[in-house]
Amino acid sequence: MQKHVYSFFIFIFLITTSKIFAQQKTTSSSINRPKLVVGIVIDQMRWDYLYRYYNIYKPDGGFKRFLNDGFTCENTFIPYTPTVTAAGHTCIYTGSVPAIHGIVGNEWYDQELKREVYCADDDSTQTVGSKTVGARQMSPKNMLATTITD
Repeated sequence: MQKHVYSFFIFIFLITTSKIFAQQKTTSSSINRPKLVVGIVIDQMRWDYLYRYYNIYKPDGGFKRFLNDGFTCENTFIPYTPTVTAAGHTCIYTGSVPAIHGIVGNEWYDQELKREVYCADDDSTQTVGSKTVGARQMSPKNMLATTITD
């Protein structure tokens, strides 16, 4: 009798989990993906300012459109130091901290190269669309984590 009870529960469990996985597959494939993702970062602007000053935005303007038709990440906090541009923007777009994503500042001293490097320096790349001699070659080569765009 116990074998039949255990078999019954295992059968119910398998049916339930297979239905859940089937629902997850159909749900994830029916998501409408955006064609464009726009990320806006305004230094020193807290997220609650979007709502505090909502009534002074133009009715057909950008901030109201973003708030009404877009997606915002509110009341978020990533504990990191130093609070410099490159590290901060990388934290926002990776969801990680400098110790993990690798961008520890705007510039830092590279012990292997024996020189200071800029956060986006990459001598192995070619600048696209520039005829300027000596244009800086840059890429996300120094970043160790994936971003929301990957």
